[in-house]
Amino acid sequence: MSRSLKAHLLLVQATLIWGSTFVVVKAALKFASPLVFTTIRMTVAAIFLALFFHKSMRRISRPALAAGSAVGLLLFMGYALQTTGLNLTTPSKSAFLSSSSAVLVPVLLMVFWRTRIDPWRIIGIVAAFAGLFLMTVPADKSGIADLAKVNTGDVLTIFAAIAFAFQIILVGRATRLFPFEQIVTIQIAVMALLMGLAAPLVDTPRFQPSVTLIAAILVTAALPTAVAFGVQAWAQQFTPASHTALIFTLEPVFAWLTSLIVMQERLGSRAGMGALLILAGVLLSQLLGHASHLESEVAARSSPG
Repeated sequence: MSRSLKAHLLLVQATLIWGSTFVVVKAALKFASPLVFTTIRMTVAAIFLALFFHKSMRRISRPALAAGSAVGLLLFMGYALQTTGLNLTTPSKSAFLSSSSAVLVPVLLMVFWRTRIDPWRIIGIVAAFAGLFLMTVPADKSGIADLAKVNTGDVLTIFAAIAFAFQIILVGRATRLFPFEQIVTIQIAVMALLMGLAAPLVDTPRFQPSVTLIAAILVTAALPTAVAFGVQAWAQQFTPASHTALIFTLEPVFAWLTSLIVMQERLGSRAGMGALLILAGVLLSQLLGHASHLESEVAARSSPG
């Protein structure tokens, strides 16, 4: 198995982990406020990573520290803006606008890094984006959706999506220059520090110890944080940022599947069509986009000169 294929498969697994732990987080938030829970979760994850990658962390350089801190700052900005915006807009609009990072990644790559994106990948991203819309934004009386009224929460969430998009891009660039172990550990540690400083300012701190809460902290610190972000950091050494963003659109699909299995939550026809569009977009981009890329490589190798 090539490293590229392995990276793609691991990113799908990381997305599965993120999507499947929504149920765990929802249960934990009955006992702790969102930013307090996130701060503790990130702190425990940073300790896990520092212990596991202690040999690599002993050799960390200032440039690696700066790169990891920049990624951590972007991740913090994304979560903080998303959480703040959620208080001022609807959950469905927040989910959809946050997921727009999948479309923003190739746009930012083309604007700031002059990167060429395969047309099939662009088509796949657009299809997945349409699927996200159907899955996260309920229909109004017209049968479409009422997104005409933009409020402050929407604007904050759009900026969160921009931060998440830049985070995806910079993780890929940083892990090609420095050991991924250092980048992911610094990223999570900086995120935990900044979240802890921000929690009293933008949240009403609440923490009621319980078996459910402690179990949720340990599970989410280990799997969706330490493991999943570690997988992302490793995989993006061998996977373009636009591929990563597209794979991440599978998160609401996995979240629904988990809710279906655990909570028997049914998916309506609109959301079901959205899930199919997301899957089609991912498959279209990965299969036809990959084939197009291979054809380009073959043509380049066979051309004279």
